[in-house]
Amino acid sequence: MRAVAASSHPFSLLKPDVILDALESVGFVCDGRLLALNSYENRVWQIGTDSTWVVAKFYRPGRWSEAQILEEHAFVAAMRDAELPVVAPLSVGGTTLFVHEGFRFAVYPRQGGRAPEFDDPQVLEWMGRLLARIHQVGEREAFPSREALDIVSFGVEPANWLRAHASVPPELAAVWQGVVAQSLDGVRACYARAGSIAPLRLHGDCHAGNVLWTPGEGGGPFFVDFDDARMGPAIQDLWMLLSGDPEDMGRQFSHVLAGYEMFREFDDREVHLIEALRTLRLIHHAAWLARRWDDPAFPAAFPWFASNRYWEERILELREQIARMQEPALKMSY
Repeated sequence: MRAVAASSHPFSLLKPDVILDALESVGFVCDGRLLALNSYENRVWQIGTDSTWVVAKFYRPGRWSEAQILEEHAFVAAMRDAELPVVAPLSVGGTTLFVHEGFRFAVYPRQGGRAPEFDDPQVLEWMGRLLARIHQVGEREAFPSREALDIVSFGVEPANWLRAHASVPPELAAVWQGVVAQSLDGVRACYARAGSIAPLRLHGDCHAGNVLWTPGEGGGPFFVDFDDARMGPAIQDLWMLLSGDPEDMGRQFSHVLAGYEMFREFDDREVHLIEALRTLRLIHHAAWLARRWDDPAFPAAFPWFASNRYWEERILELREQIARMQEPALKMSY
């Protein structure tokens, strides 16, 4: 894949003066301080105002519709109203979504904190309690517009896109397509073993980078990004807290569930989906990188994606996933 000139991408128009003008167009008085935060899907800036700092998120053009973004905002607002530690967008003039020079954006209060330590049993139990309460809010109603996390949206459609756009090196394309087909068969078998699972509104991308941990009395985890919120199985927000070999993950999961089941019953059948969801994430992530390759930030941040080695490693990972999906489901270790 070749890098595309910066002028070819809409985000190239998001200059500092545009960012500051956008904030001032909705009533913020900026003092000129700008700090780019780590974000690739959108563009996120910490901005100094006359009284404090705020965080502005400029949404990637064409990804979500206005209705889909507002569904995310409403979900986060419902969690905030339930006194959950989430960072909700600020409302100005009765709305949380604004437009300036063609860019949709939202403004958030700044939230400090550090990365959580998911190897600490107390942290895992705390995360379990919080996610159960998030899921209590999530199951109250469905997202009307946002897509679901399922085999089609995270597996079949991304795989078809990669094939249609010849994203895989020609010498590896046939092997990739064969391994993906086998992987999706394995995913379908996992879903069949799990049976009918009721979907709910999820965080959707529950990794350490989306959680800020604040120390001291009254501290704990804060979720700061629900951009990937969608309908799906509850286990999607739990399995990404786990790492290591099956014994390690089983022990970690026991701590997560100890907290989770204080507030919400967990459907044990969903453990059959852990490796299936991991497989779907691998396929979806490869397509995500390919789809974003026209954004100059991506070749700069992920130069290895354009190499044969990247695809060889993904093929190996998917083969490992095929084997894992045939093994017994994760068991709790106490």
